[in-house]
Parts: sequence; structure tokens; C-alpha cells
Amino acid sequence: MTKDKALEELFLSQTPHFNDNADFMAKLTKRLDSVEYIKKHQETTIRRYKMATVAAFVVGIISGAFTIAFVLSMPAEVPLFTFSIENSFLLWIAENSRLITTAALALLMSFGIASIIANVQDIMLMREKQFRADFMSLG
Repeated sequence: MTKDKALEELFLSQTPHFNDNADFMAKLTKRLDSVEYIKKHQETTIRRYKMATVAAFVVGIISGAFTIAFVLSMPAEVPLFTFSIENSFLLWIAENSRLITTAALALLMSFGIASIIANVQDIMLMREKQFRADFMSLG
């Protein structure tokens, strides 16, 4: 009990004094400027990520459309590629080249879509962290 009273008296006896000197304002201004610089840098980085994601999406759509148009424009009986060596495995690949190419395109497009979704989630997470940091700096 006496320790609590002693601590209470210690805290009550301490009165902080504030002064408005130029050094404090200069340091505060410098810190606020550095926070503003970091915020602008992060916004620029997020904007670049968005543009890169959109560009990758557009390039993927265009290249996928051209590849699918090429695959579908060829006659069904003609294999997409052939081998000059007579091997049972290579013959099987040549006979099923259309199916293999379609499956490979589907896998690549699925990987591309998954990558875009992961990038968008990363950007949203970065924004949430930035929002929390901004909110904490205000409080």
C-alpha cells in the first residue's frame, strides 16, 4: 500500500513542461516530410504493381486468344507438330498434339489467373498495412 502511495505521489509531483522551440518543430517537420515521402513512394509502388498486373493480364489474354485461334484454325486430322524419328512415344505425342497443346494452354492460363489473384491480394494486404500504419501514426 505504501509503495502505491509513493508511486502516486511521485507521478503527481512530476509536471512535464513543454516549450515551443525551433529545434522541436524542425525535427517534427522533418519526420512528417519523411513519412509523406514514404507514403508517396508506397503509392507509386502500388500503382506500378497494378499497371504490371493489368499489362500481364492483357498480354495473357491476347497471346491466349492468338494461340487458341491458331489451334482451332488447323484441321483436326493434321497434328500440330510431328517428329521425323519413328518412336512409339513420339508418335503418340504427335497424334495427341492437339490435346497436349490445349492442356498446356489451360495450365498456363490457370497459373496466370492464380498469379494475378495472388498479386491483387498482396496489393490489398499492403494497402491494409499502410492504412493501419497511418491510423497508428495519428493516434
